[in-house]
Amino acid sequence: MRPVRHGVLALLGLLWLAPTYLILANALRPVDAYDPEEAAKPPTDFALFANLGEVWERTELGPGMVSSLLYSVASPAVAVLVGALAGYAIVVLRLRRGFLWFMLIYGGSAFPLQMLVVPLFVGYSQTSLYDTRFGMMLVYTAVSVPLAALVMRNFFGGIAVSVFEAARMDGASTLRIFWKIYLPLSWTALAAVFILEFTYIWNDLLFGLTLTQSEGVRPAMTELAALTTDVHAGTPVPVALAAGLVVSLPTIAVFLLTQRLFTRGLTLAQI
Repeated sequence: MRPVRHGVLALLGLLWLAPTYLILANALRPVDAYDPEEAAKPPTDFALFANLGEVWERTELGPGMVSSLLYSVASPAVAVLVGALAGYAIVVLRLRRGFLWFMLIYGGSAFPLQMLVVPLFVGYSQTSLYDTRFGMMLVYTAVSVPLAALVMRNFFGGIAVSVFEAARMDGASTLRIFWKIYLPLSWTALAAVFILEFTYIWNDLLFGLTLTQSEGVRPAMTELAALTTDVHAGTPVPVALAAGLVVSLPTIAVFLLTQRLFTRGLTLAQI
């Protein structure tokens, strides 16, 4: 029975990795050697750097990746802190009507993000937030808070109330208890949420297309999408795949470097 199970898992793994192989094989292939009928064959020549050079000539991918890095780090960092404060107030401080407050925070995530595009565009265009990095960080922080609040509410619910009561008896304020006791205890759960939200924001295309316009503000995914639009019509497939490969590297690196921390954080948070 075990060999059959291992064989099925191996087959599923190969099927899962097949698209990745196709991306790698054709991103390394020279432009003039690309043939859709031979896309599954290994490349005979290495042309990744030549393809990347053409990407840099066609788009502003460098500034886009800098902007994406800023959004993907700053917004989740603020969101996990706000979510931790919300979970602390609802569970530990036993905020009056805490469940209703939690539903108010988390309920916004029940609606598709596409419903927010038109109101956000109208609101941003009437203020100074449109096409600014601060505006992008603001919206990414707002959409990331509900998940952080959910995870931290679950995590803080697993900590004994006696911890808070003992700290209060020692004279610690509620804010000091949060910073010195609850926040250090929850760093693995916070890291897991941060990684999830980093990945979401880095891969987001919707808000980048809707709320940005200039090269210094557009995220990397928006620049990547430009390779397949009329602006860059005729982009060779190996060039587009090479760009996609480079843009995917940060999220892959984050998961590879933090996979144990990520797994432990999700387990402790009981998502």
